[in-house]
Amino acid sequence: MVRARYDMVSAYLYRRMADGPEFLLLRRTPGDYMGGTWQPVFGGIREGETAATAALREIAEETGLTPIRFHQIDSVLIFYVAKMDTVYHAPVFAAEIATDAAIQLNQEHDAYEWRPVAEAIGRFIWPGQRSAAREVVDEVIVGGAAVEYLEIALD
Repeated sequence: MVRARYDMVSAYLYRRMADGPEFLLLRRTPGDYMGGTWQPVFGGIREGETAATAALREIAEETGLTPIRFHQIDSVLIFYVAKMDTVYHAPVFAAEIATDAAIQLNQEHDAYEWRPVAEAIGRFIWPGQRSAAREVVDEVIVGGAAVEYLEIALD
């Protein structure tokens, strides 16, 4: 019987540049699961954490960054991994990063790139990631009707 897990989060980091917004892409370390692929921040929720707290922790762990603005996204990534016969559900977050912020990668990634929106979206290999990134653009970066309700206060 297929299992369901609800202990993952995904965060799309972006910055607002003069030429337009850019997304941060992280490349998985070779030899790791999906090594060499580009992705947003992705990780697990620990016991006692909320999804938002987990996303902020994962952002800090994987990039060394602290967002200047933080939003939940209406979408939830839902994907199936046959090898584990498991459906995963991962809430999605958007994190605005200062344009001059310095990145410090952890061992999960061996490279990063800031890329314009269209190029970044084209580099994500999974349809759900591309859809979530488009929603970040439409609802947060451009500012959809619900943007003020999606923002999460940073304390």
